[in-house]
Amino acid sequence: QVQLVESGGGLVQPGGSLRLSCAASGMIFSINAMGWYRQAPGRQRELVAAITSSGSTNYADSVKGRFTISRDNAKNTVYLQMNSLKPEDTAVYYCNADVRTIATMRISAFWGQGTQVTVSS
Repeated sequence: QVQLVESGGGLVQPGGSLRLSCAASGMIFSINAMGWYRQAPGRQRELVAAITSSGSTNYADSVKGRFTISRDNAKNTVYLQMNSLKPEDTAVYYCNADVRTIATMRISAFWGQGTQVTVSS
């Protein structure tokens, strides 16, 4: 009933930049928080950055000053601008959204399928 589609991953050299996008569609009444998580091989999924519907943000300490999260509420889309990328940023990045659906009028968490980000020379 709700789909999150990510794009923008890929291979980049250390120090480079990438911009991830995640568009939500389907039976959406409203979207509360949206965020980006990542999971590296052998590690647990971790929060990278999150943004509320009013624009308040929070970041993992490891990405502060390098990553910027933003959203376009009219397009139900969240972005993650990643600068000064490091090899340790290599992971699958997942989009998350807390959506109040038209069907139930309850808030549920939805996830994208993930997009690979590889930082390597």
